[in-house]
Formats: sequence, structure tokens, C-alpha cells
Amino acid sequence: MKIIGITGGVGSGKSEVLTYIGKNFDATVLQADEAAHLLMQPGQACYKPLLELLGPGFTDASGNFDRKKMSSVVFRDEKMRLKVNEIVHPSVKKYIRKAIEREEKQGTLFFFVEAALLIEDKYDEICDELWYIYADEETRMERLKQNRGYSEEKCRSIFRNQLSEEEFSDHCDFEIDNSDDFEKTKEQIQQKMQRMQIDEVM
Repeated sequence: MKIIGITGGVGSGKSEVLTYIGKNFDATVLQADEAAHLLMQPGQACYKPLLELLGPGFTDASGNFDRKKMSSVVFRDEKMRLKVNEIVHPSVKKYIRKAIEREEKQGTLFFFVEAALLIEDKYDEICDELWYIYADEETRMERLKQNRGYSEEKCRSIFRNQLSEEEFSDHCDFEIDNSDDFEKTKEQIQQKMQRMQIDEVM
């Protein structure tokens, strides 16, 4: 089984790329953000430590974390962001390692893992390849405004907290340009996947 890590700036279209791969190839797709959401549920590994760090003001009536309220604080407070990451990221990585072991036993051909901090959290230690999903800053900002209702100020604040285009590119083995029409993105994915399928068979 080949393990591929997917990364890129917010708004680059990583989820769209992963959805396409998951539907069209013998591949299991796991997003670190979804794993984190699961692990933050009551009774899961990250719940109690986060509750102790943030306090009850960040949960709803059911005891679940209000992620919008959390993100508004985390993006403003660098120290808090680091503390939350110290709790969540190791647990997510452990969860992903277990998922990889399970899929390998089942004979899955490709395993894709997507994480915003793929490079910073050293996912190259568990991935065979890292892919960078690129989209220019203007395109990403427009997507975030339309799809998530973000202001330009919020977009720029998030961009500042992420790696630069050069840093993403330098650390990754393969790059997909997702700035344009998604049909062009599909062509890039198909060519790369066909090459990898041939390599896996050989």
C-alpha cells in the first residue's frame, strides 16, 4: 500500500481533490480535521484535556465543543493555538497510524491522508509521498469568501499562520495546480494515479 499525504493552503481545494480520488480510485481517504472532530467528542481522547484547557464556556448544551467559538479564540491567541495543537495533533496522528495499519491488512492500494499541518507535524515520517495542492492566493480568498463567508481580514490572518507557497512546494514530492477549472485538476490527478498504479503492479 502506498501512503500519500495531501497538503496545501486553506481554500486550495484539498477536499475536492480527495473526494474525486476517493470516488474514482482504489483509495482510502482520511482527513485529519475529521479525525480531530471525532477525537474531540465527549469520551474521546482529546475531550477531557481540551475541556480542562478551555473551560465549559466552549461547549454547547450537549457537552460538545463549539468549534466556531474555539477557532475564533485559537486564531487570535497564538499561545492558545499551540496548546490546543499539543493536545489534538499527537492523538490525530495516532488515530491515522491505526487506520493505515487496518487498511494495509485489508489490501487497500492507496491511502491518502490530508492535514493542514502535514509538513509541520512531520507526516513525511509515515507517508511515502507528499502532494501539494496549489491555488493562487486570490483564488483561495475568493473561495473562502464564497464558500465559508470569511472576510478578507480573516482570510489574510489564516494565510499568515500557514506556510508560504515556496515552503509547501519545497517539502512536497508532487504538485497539483487547482487554481483553474476542476477538469484540468482531474487530468493532473488521473495522469499521476495511472503512473502510480503501474508502479504498484510492477
